[in-house]
Amino acid sequence: MKLHQDMPSGLNRITGYGEGYVMVNGERFECSLIVMPEMLMDAWQVPGFDALAKPYFEPLLAVSPEILLLGTGEKQRFPHPKIFQGLYDAGIGVEVMDSAAACRTYNILMGEGRRVAAALILP
Repeated sequence: MKLHQDMPSGLNRITGYGEGYVMVNGERFECSLIVMPEMLMDAWQVPGFDALAKPYFEPLLAVSPEILLLGTGEKQRFPHPKIFQGLYDAGIGVEVMDSAAACRTYNILMGEGRRVAAALILP
């Protein structure tokens, strides 16, 4: 699905997504990634949902988004809350949703000028 919306230029926006890929500013990615308005971590080394652990979220502590949207793939799946403890301690909110919803929500929050991060797990 393609996403089109007026967004501030120069920022990372999610322009499309589908089975096994996400597009950021028109560029296709087929590996798990973290997207923020001014930063892109296009090689987020998460092998899959079942492998999620605290260390995978530590890079977010350095950039301090106000909210993290975790896209868990085609279906919404909830990891154990303990893996987010470092984020909670840093005052970072966490929302878990399927990846399509995370992409749409990211664009809305980014368009509002929020410091949002979308961590998207791709197969």
